[in-house]
Amino acid sequence: MKKLTYILIALVGLFAQAQIVEPVKWTAKVIKVSETEFDLITTAQIDNDWHLYSQFTPEGGAQPLVFTYKNQKGNYQLVGKTKEGKYKKAYNDIFEIDEYFFTGTANFTQRIKVLNPKLNSVSILVEGQACIDGKCTQTEANLSFKLPVNPNIALEVNALEDQSKKDSSAPIVDSLNSQKQILNKASHIVSKSQLNTQVNKEDKNLWTIFILSFLGGFAAILMPCIFPMIPMTVSFFTKQSKSRTAGIKNAIIYGLSIIVIYVVLGSIITAIFGAEALNELSTSATFNLVFFGLLVIFALSFLGAFEIVLPSSWATKLDSQADKGGVIGIVFMALALAVVSFSCTGPIVGTLLVESSRNGGIAPVVGMFGFSLAIALPFMLFAMFPGWLNSMPKSGGWLNTVKVSLGFLELAFAFKFLSNADLAYQKHLLERELFIAIWIAIFTAWALYLFGKYMLPHDYEKADKIGVGRLMMAIVVTTFTLYMIPGLWGAPLKILSGLTPPSTYSEIPQGIHGNGQNTSKSDLPEHAHLGPHGIIAFDDYDEGLAYAQKVNKPVLLDFTGDNCANCRLMEDKVWSKPEILPLIKDKLVLISLYCDRKVELPQDKQYISKTTGKQVVTIGNKWTDFQITRYASNSQPLYVILNNKGEDKSKPIAYTTDVQEYKKWLQEGISLANK
Repeated sequence: MKKLTYILIALVGLFAQAQIVEPVKWTAKVIKVSETEFDLITTAQIDNDWHLYSQFTPEGGAQPLVFTYKNQKGNYQLVGKTKEGKYKKAYNDIFEIDEYFFTGTANFTQRIKVLNPKLNSVSILVEGQACIDGKCTQTEANLSFKLPVNPNIALEVNALEDQSKKDSSAPIVDSLNSQKQILNKASHIVSKSQLNTQVNKEDKNLWTIFILSFLGGFAAILMPCIFPMIPMTVSFFTKQSKSRTAGIKNAIIYGLSIIVIYVVLGSIITAIFGAEALNELSTSATFNLVFFGLLVIFALSFLGAFEIVLPSSWATKLDSQADKGGVIGIVFMALALAVVSFSCTGPIVGTLLVESSRNGGIAPVVGMFGFSLAIALPFMLFAMFPGWLNSMPKSGGWLNTVKVSLGFLELAFAFKFLSNADLAYQKHLLERELFIAIWIAIFTAWALYLFGKYMLPHDYEKADKIGVGRLMMAIVVTTFTLYMIPGLWGAPLKILSGLTPPSTYSEIPQGIHGNGQNTSKSDLPEHAHLGPHGIIAFDDYDEGLAYAQKVNKPVLLDFTGDNCANCRLMEDKVWSKPEILPLIKDKLVLISLYCDRKVELPQDKQYISKTTGKQVVTIGNKWTDFQITRYASNSQPLYVILNNKGEDKSKPIAYTTDVQEYKKWLQEGISLANK
């Protein structure tokens, strides 16, 4: 599927032409709510087949939409957050996450409370990303909302983009919001075929959640809290019922009650918080830190440090209700099972709810249905076929082995949530090498436990021999541990893609041996940095051109972005090729201009674009304006070869995975630039 995606994007790229595109048109209106409160309603009209990304699209995907409300202090305050209409959702095969976007029309509402009675307008900056078939562009609008003069009339006005009329000293983008944008690591391109199969993708995601939750339910069955209860509960129904048919009926009611209890739990959580809030919560740095702590506590409980149990009085009251018999009694028996088994099922249920909440919608309900169905099935099936009870393995130490194994898994995944928080804050406290080292330590400890090298508190006694199943599991865990070790020296570890921090978020981004590159930071020219594959790169045009003149080499001008997926694909799939990399490293000076970088320019460097009339306040604005002015294009990636005087020596070329075409383009450009 990924290869097909690359091919489709490449085919589109072959026909891409350099041009200025404005796929999103912004209008707005002001509606009076009370004497001091107003709703600022912004509407995005999106061109056919283009899509604009939501404020809530998860990290690791496209650049989310950001609203910056200017000149608030002393004039007005925001009431809550900016609300948006219903977004669509599609699975990103390249980055393996869901991303949220709008097509056609999108509406956004922000309520404000006016503090300054003389205030007659509110200015905002809207920044986001729009994409279509292998091409993305930044969308930006400076909007001015005219507040109603007549307090009894809800005046609707078109929002005006601040162009030549804008004062260069106007408030600029809030730096915290800008930094939030920079944290995104990739942009996302959804082709027409992906949009047309969006419903299928969502169904696929729900099926994935269901299957994983179902497997989680089976893991819970093998816990000491639940497994021994299967024969006892089934025997109770078959012995207490007047006939075998009645026993089967009661067991089915018991199983259905279990399902209803857990599905209701998922529904309540979704109803209270809402799918959008759950997603926003699950992707926040604070939440990831909290959940890291919870998973560590759950893991320690599974490993035998202590037991997490609900108050015993709850179980006692439920047992007393279950003694009443009938359907009501059976329902209370199911509720008693959920309470008594909480120490085993709680961590699994919590993890499933968090992961399913990332998908929004009914995903938590689907997850709870899959989990509870797996728990309920054994009770119903053994009641229908009681002879199967004789073939069940007896309770024993193996149940605790399963519980301990899940404890090790919980502990490993806890550090994934800690890594998410570290990436969000960009603290570099848990970089790739340290993360992999922690996982190696955890899985090594797990393997030694499975081999019977030590005991934990709830183990009965140290066994002289281990079973075949435990041995096979130990071999699998050991193999996985050995697989991770090269990751400490820069190996990609593709199996763990999306779980470990990215290779760029590490102590040595190029690997301990530089992935074959010998350039160190001390060898770099002034103002340069190591780009992809150890290429010496500049991110400022003037500085890069000065170096090109010094070494008498042509320039490869690379219009790129921090959130540009096609840019990363070009670097990974084309630049890395042996027939391409030496040309860029040895024959050219690479200047990469990041058109979506939200770092503010110094006040004296900000200006009004003569081409677009928009205010240029960030580095990204500057390079986007440069690209539009010089090449009449505002989409990335775009590549141009210049001589060391800054004169164009090639036609611009966009995204292509045709290595030979790109090689020919490079060679012709280098030849012309050296004349």
